[in-house]
Formats: sequence, structure tokens, C-alpha cells
Amino acid sequence: MPYKQISAGGVVYRRDGGQLQVQLITDRYGKMSFAKGKREKGETVEQTALREIREETGIIGRIDQLIDIIAYTYPHPARGPVDKEVHYYLVESKGGELRPQVEEIRDVAWYEPLEAWEKQQRQGYDNNDFILEKALKLLGVAGI
Repeated sequence: MPYKQISAGGVVYRRDGGQLQVQLITDRYGKMSFAKGKREKGETVEQTALREIREETGIIGRIDQLIDIIAYTYPHPARGPVDKEVHYYLVESKGGELRPQVEEIRDVAWYEPLEAWEKQQRQGYDNNDFILEKALKLLGVAGI
């Protein structure tokens, strides 16, 4: 039976002077993505998402709603096939100071929605396209 791994994270947003901005991280491979990580023992999936966002980006967030769950299998050298589930939430920034956790990621920044979409298209992971698209629609962004 394949090993199951659950991760969680989110598309973080803020309204800066009324202007909507979306957070993207640059991961250790140089790809645009969202803060996420593995669930720790005793955590709910929601707690995992908020902890990972805070650890990786310095931002304290509040979950609005689940965006979606991505499921895939990948080969692990020791465990064999791993069934992975990544739960992505729409998360509003409530405070903290933006700073990348350099052990995990290269950078983190805020982007205007269409700029974030463009960066995701150029430098992001294909399976994250619909996560960002869905998040932007939930935030009322048209024209994606």
C-alpha cells in the first residue's frame, strides 16, 4: 500500500491601500509557487497551512476557504510510491513581516493579480495554474 503524505499551504492575499495583491514564493528550484509544507503530528490541515505560510514567508494569515486539493503520486527512493495530497487555502494576510525562510525558499513577494498570473504562467508549476486561477476568481479578479 502506498505511503500517504499530506501537505497544506495557501494563496495569500492582502489589500494594500485598497489594491489587491497576491503573494508568490520563489522556491529553491527557482519556480514560482505558494508557501506549503508537510503536516506535523497533531496538526489539522488548516493549522499546517497557516504554520507553513508563517514559517516560509513571515506572514500571519487567516483562512477564508479551501481552494482545492491537488493529489499526485511520486516515487520516493526509500518508501517507493508516495500518494501526496496538497490542500490549498485562500488565506488573508493579517500581519507579520514579509521575509523568506532562506533554508526553504529563495524569495517571497507581493504582486498585482495579473502580474502574479503572468509569473505563474511563465515560471510556475503547471498543476498550480488552476489553484491560482480559482483563487483569483474567488477574489473577484476578472480577465484571467
